[in-house]
Amino acid sequence: MIAIDTHTSIPSLQKLLKSNNWLNKNEIISALSKPGEGNMNVVLRVITNQRSFILKQSRPYVQKYQQIEAPLNRIEVENRFYEAIQEASITSHIPEILGFDKKNYLMQMQDLGQCEDMTFCYHDRSITQEILGKLINIAAAIHKVGPLNDFPENMALRKLNHHHIFVLPFLEDNGFQLNDVQEGLQELSLPYKRDYTIKAVVNKLGDMYLSKGNVLIHGDYYPGSWMQLEDEVYIIDPEFSFIGFREFDLGVMTAHLIMATMDSSSLKKVMHLYKAGADSGLVSQVAGIEIMRRLIGLAQLPLERTISEKNDLLKLARKMILV
Repeated sequence: MIAIDTHTSIPSLQKLLKSNNWLNKNEIISALSKPGEGNMNVVLRVITNQRSFILKQSRPYVQKYQQIEAPLNRIEVENRFYEAIQEASITSHIPEILGFDKKNYLMQMQDLGQCEDMTFCYHDRSITQEILGKLINIAAAIHKVGPLNDFPENMALRKLNHHHIFVLPFLEDNGFQLNDVQEGLQELSLPYKRDYTIKAVVNKLGDMYLSKGNVLIHGDYYPGSWMQLEDEVYIIDPEFSFIGFREFDLGVMTAHLIMATMDSSSLKKVMHLYKAGADSGLVSQVAGIEIMRRLIGLAQLPLERTISEKNDLLKLARKMILV
């Protein structure tokens, strides 16, 4: 595997891309830059004398937390997801895949330009009804794709994700230094880590997550995977996708809407707008677990909330889990 990043020499990258027939006639690379912070993978913007495009490459670890091993073939799952939804009604909301190099775990994608991911909504504490409607319609369209009997199980990545969603946040001694994130957070987390009523539900949903479902899901449907450019939205980073249950995507989405807006009615809004049918109780439970793991787990968000606000969120999450 030829690894790439912003320090890769332009001549060597030019040679690699040319060998893949990924460059046009007389196309020459002029610059490389970082389009944004990649959590899981290396992401590179390539600027040439004719255009710009994005290169994305997986590594045998999580790019943001390089001490955590992760399966290399997640980029293949992502490529398969993009292939699967080509016949859906939402291709205008996903980047075009220009090429895939299985040997180098490398994908060439359309450059969406000056898009930014929607993590800004944590700071703004709001999301417009129009954008919310589009995001829910996109999720519904993904869930309608299929049947996909040959879609990858993606089990190695699911097991890694399962550990960080359903296991580690609920262990009293998990090695996370929560007071380094925010003073008082460790003490705030303890009652939830010791709550066996919560853990019983969490374990049950964790088993469900690892079981085969009946719909294609994105698997990481949160603001970091949503891109916005003016009034348009795009969906990226489906490497966690698999055949699962629709309520997982909807629950994750609901959790982040609640954390961003501090509006507990977000669940009702999602269920009202999602027309494809879903179990609201299950959506609630997934949302509650996602809120807890984002507040007291490793995968912290750019979420500026007081300890009092986080206390309120954790109390709400418990109610949602025990619905």
